[in-house]
Amino acid sequence: MPSIEKLVLLNFKKFERLELDFSPDLNLLIGDNEAGKSSVLLALELTMSGSRSKVESVGIETLLNAKAVQAYQAGARTVADLPELVVELYLAGKGVPGLNGNNNSKKRECDGLQMVYKPIDDFSKDIAEALKADPTNFPYEYYGVQFMTFGGEAYSSVKRHVHHLAIDSSRIDSEYAAREYTRTVFTLHADVRARSRLENAYRQNKGSFRDDHLADLNGGLADYQFAIRTSTKANLETDLVITEDGIPIENKGKGHQCFVKTEFALRRRKAEERLDVILLEEPENHLSHTAMNKLVDRIAGADNKQLFIATHSSLISARLNLQKAILLDAAGQKTRLDGLPDDTAKFFMKAPDNNVLEFALSRKVILVEGDAEFILMDALYRKHAGASLQANRIHVISVGGTSFKRYLDLAKLLNVKVAVIRDNDGDYQRNCVDNYAGHAMPNARIFADKDNLRKTFEICLFNDNQALCEEALIKPRMTLEALPYMLANKADAAFELLLKKESELIAPAYIQEAIQWISA
Repeated sequence: MPSIEKLVLLNFKKFERLELDFSPDLNLLIGDNEAGKSSVLLALELTMSGSRSKVESVGIETLLNAKAVQAYQAGARTVADLPELVVELYLAGKGVPGLNGNNNSKKRECDGLQMVYKPIDDFSKDIAEALKADPTNFPYEYYGVQFMTFGGEAYSSVKRHVHHLAIDSSRIDSEYAAREYTRTVFTLHADVRARSRLENAYRQNKGSFRDDHLADLNGGLADYQFAIRTSTKANLETDLVITEDGIPIENKGKGHQCFVKTEFALRRRKAEERLDVILLEEPENHLSHTAMNKLVDRIAGADNKQLFIATHSSLISARLNLQKAILLDAAGQKTRLDGLPDDTAKFFMKAPDNNVLEFALSRKVILVEGDAEFILMDALYRKHAGASLQANRIHVISVGGTSFKRYLDLAKLLNVKVAVIRDNDGDYQRNCVDNYAGHAMPNARIFADKDNLRKTFEICLFNDNQALCEEALIKPRMTLEALPYMLANKADAAFELLLKKESELIAPAYIQEAIQWISA
């Protein structure tokens, strides 16, 4: 089974240049909207497909990097300087004839595929005239696509070197997407000879239907008669549907369609039903929490194929192994998480629902260990920073005290600025200093009250806001005083204080210090 070791992009969509190294089994692409996750999957799909029509349907004006076009327009605008789009897939083969060579940008002797979109040489004169006639014109129409192996051999959709299947859950309700999925699955299960035989039989049967069943109707017509479409747009591949219990899957709910298509792609295949690579675009779309957990288990058990998954789901990325993740940011930079310690990766795989993607996509984060701190943090931040957390693009995540070090491992890889706000639990030195000695880094600090008697957030908040707490929380016939009530009902007490005393509360000194540091 060939797998993709490396992807090189040049002037492809948002990427002026990008290189990504891949694992032979699972690759998780994570990042915010517009980070380029879908573009990476598209580059892989187009290059593996060898389909000129598929590339042209997307459009060169969509694929060619906008900055490359702008730079060209600002320069001398010669034919020789026109930018080219290049996608290269470096395969983990061992000198496969036809695939092996150095026809790549690195001049490396290896197996691989290359897609190049560039001006067609035969049109050089026409391009020069078009550029001269209109200084604002960019000659997209004179570009053509070429598919070549690293061995210098042309290939096409008829002869695919890497058998793949793409499932885009974001377009699950598209008729085109359903038809394209069915066509691809059909080609995986029937070789060229079988497809030709079936398509010929289907066309012949259409002719028989016309002759046997439309003859009487057409007999009563003069100049015009009814016939059956037999063009390439009305053939067996376009008319086929996949059914479950006799019902076409496109008539099922969107969530079920996602699950069925992914399950179908991941199942074990016979040796002759070769499938090397699966591309999954946001498999979490339309799925319930239960269905997503089931899907994660199914993906985790897949073998003998290489998976590329673009996702916004913390559950999918963490449960499938964060060490297989590649983070893409809005600036087109990438960070691999394969350096995450094994125990931390396993922790996130087994931990309750977490916020790893929210953390990974943030530049500044305040980590707190309880609901009370989380509920009040924005109010305390506004009081002492003069702005909201959202305005300053700072995220607050409640992670529980045992998880702080796990998130600090992530912070080290991702260079996220992190303020950890925690209780001293009666021993500041041991719990808040010595405990984090192995996680010291410039972009992370631990903040806690140094007074061991002020061992929890509730005690600190009460001591610094006693009158406000008593006024807001003590009610007639209450058996508890304000502080015992706060300790016994942490979330409820914090919410009551937020409703009644939001603008008056003073943050304990260690939280004020954290706010000043994270805001800088």
